[in-house]
Amino acid sequence: MEKMAHLIVIVGMPNVGKSTLFNRLSKRKDALVDNRPGITRDRLYASITYGGISLTLVDTGGFSDLDQCPLLNQVRDQVIKALDEADRIIFMVDARNGIMPGDEEIADLLRRRQKKIFLVANKIDGHEHKHLAFEFYKLGFDEVFAISAAHGYGVRDFMQALIKDTPIIKEKKPVENQIRVSILGRPNVGKSSLINRILGHERLIVSDIPGTTRDAIDTPFQYRDQDFLLIDTAGIRRKSKVKEKIDKFSMIKAIQSLERCHVAIILLDAFDGISEQDARICGYALDRGRAVILVVNKWDLIMNDKKKQQLLNNAIERQLQFVSYAPKINLSALTGKRVMQLFDKIDLVYKQYSQQIRTPELNNALKKIIEKHPPPRTGRGRLKVLYATQTYNKPPTFTLFVNNPDLLYFSYERFLINQIRAHFSLLNTPVKLNFKKREFKKKTF
Repeated sequence: MEKMAHLIVIVGMPNVGKSTLFNRLSKRKDALVDNRPGITRDRLYASITYGGISLTLVDTGGFSDLDQCPLLNQVRDQVIKALDEADRIIFMVDARNGIMPGDEEIADLLRRRQKKIFLVANKIDGHEHKHLAFEFYKLGFDEVFAISAAHGYGVRDFMQALIKDTPIIKEKKPVENQIRVSILGRPNVGKSSLINRILGHERLIVSDIPGTTRDAIDTPFQYRDQDFLLIDTAGIRRKSKVKEKIDKFSMIKAIQSLERCHVAIILLDAFDGISEQDARICGYALDRGRAVILVVNKWDLIMNDKKKQQLLNNAIERQLQFVSYAPKINLSALTGKRVMQLFDKIDLVYKQYSQQIRTPELNNALKKIIEKHPPPRTGRGRLKVLYATQTYNKPPTFTLFVNNPDLLYFSYERFLINQIRAHFSLLNTPVKLNFKKREFKKKTF
């Protein structure tokens, strides 16, 4: 059973301090902050643990920004749906300005939600200014929390109230030996079409309009006596392309799907080519140590164009080099060509992804590798590997006990990873090495 995070959404008018609170909560010393690159890059959300409770914080942007959107009614409806998905909502107001018309509109919207709403009056720098929060009781909420997001006043008490009585959410126990596969990619690349082709019927909504899929959809599936869980996700857009507030939530759910999958299928568009966003999506999967398969969809559109095929392959090799271990398959979800061959790739990477290496075999292999190519010497000495063991699989993760981890060169770490991959036939899975210092003397390799 895996613990999952509560979705905490921060809403309010522009310039009330939502991002300031978001930044403070994601950097507090008493919170365990997830600083993986996929999070800090976009600054849309942060995964933290506060008081032993896992939270996903979301900074939504100013509510009145919607007025600038020509599709006001549709966007507002989507924001409401996003709020409905939240576990708890932080409604922030500016205590210095008092109640504004936009605050009343948001309050009216939130009161109709069957959610726990926490009204926070920001920009109260001390107890002597706490009276500024009293006016906001007119908005009809039971309690108003007086805080200063910038200086920290009242934030701890507020957070204790936020997490009080928060249940630990547990994921449903997965089917034994089930392989969980997440389908990710840019909008309109054919994710739902691929799943529909696999299933052989229209299980999911398919549309030519980018952004049709708004949530992660789980579909159990069995093929060749193997149980799979296929997770369709919303298209991951660049931050500058996220015009609708709901898209932020769609991105979050897509990225969260990586937390519970084994294999990440990254769909690429054969006709449009490789974009910076494709590399970012691969980076999200790499950050989380997921097995990756590069699936080039819409291959039927370029199957007779050798020049375009060469340009595409060159772009993949150049822009996605950091996941060079990931196998690639060209297919067409529209025609069905090579679609079911995808499962040969899934079986291949999952077997390697789950591989467990016996400790004696690992140490014997490392001994030969290091004797042939010892670590480079630095001014402070040379790295010495004393002992190694596999501490995890999914992905294969090895802990090497050494005399001093500070003597490790990054290039030598990459060398060891590549050698372990080659020796144990782990060519299509991420491999992780952890280096720990061991004080007592022991025979080295």
